[in-house]
Amino acid sequence: MVVVIVVVVVLVLVGLAWALVYNGLIGARNRVDEAWSGIDVQLKRRHDLVPNLVAAVKGYAAHEQATFQAVTDARAKAIAAQGPVQTAAAENELSSRLVDVRAVAEGYPELRATENFQQLQVQLTQLEDEIQASRRLYNGNVQHYDTKRQIFPNSIVAARGPFPAKPLFELADPETERATPQVSF
Repeated sequence: MVVVIVVVVVLVLVGLAWALVYNGLIGARNRVDEAWSGIDVQLKRRHDLVPNLVAAVKGYAAHEQATFQAVTDARAKAIAAQGPVQTAAAENELSSRLVDVRAVAEGYPELRATENFQQLQVQLTQLEDEIQASRRLYNGNVQHYDTKRQIFPNSIVAARGPFPAKPLFELADPETERATPQVSF
């Protein structure tokens, strides 16, 4: 009789531990998904701002049609992107195209002096800061979730449940960021 009670108690404890680990992994996975939705909101705001910026610059530099088309195409790719990896690649392309638009604007001092263009620049800068903050939150949650998935005994539960690894959201190419900037005078 004592053996049966001990076996039942051990089984209950194992079941309870399993449930606690499983629920902890679900909580961590849900925090990652919530953080991703925050990034998604900021990126949508950015995508909505891009046409206004292009229209403002286009009025002054109509002959830069190739630049404007490249921005429009990059925005379309960014809107259609799915998941952190594909979105990061599309957003990197959009960011580089926006640099091209800003470079075009640099050639038109009267454009840079307009209130509309200045407001768009401020909004874009604020959005970039908010995207950075959302990205840090998301990546922190991914790191916590992936660590939780990999430690023992959680790794046993994670291997048998719906807990795939989540990718980090990197907006810049690491090789480009590490490269030494070239300065010439």
